Amino acid sequence: MPKTSATSSRKTTKSRAMRESPPQEEIALRAYQIYLERNGAPGNPLDDWTRAERELLAQNGKPRRKPAPKSKAA
Repeated sequence: MPKTSATSSRKTTKSRAMRESPPQEEIALRAYQIYLERNGAPGNPLDDWTRAERELLAQNGKPRRKPAPKSKAA
């Protein structure tokens, strides 16, 4: 069955929130730092994660991209 123009022209794009999120490793590290700031007292890990993500977004504005690998000159 041939594809219709409606299905073939559809572009897959990430949501704005997903494109602007900091790397998970950075969020996890900051969430752990928040936990340590509480001296390990019980808390809500989801709250720590979302706070860390908000802080990193505010701090960085945009996500950092990994630099392109340097090519070795011959």
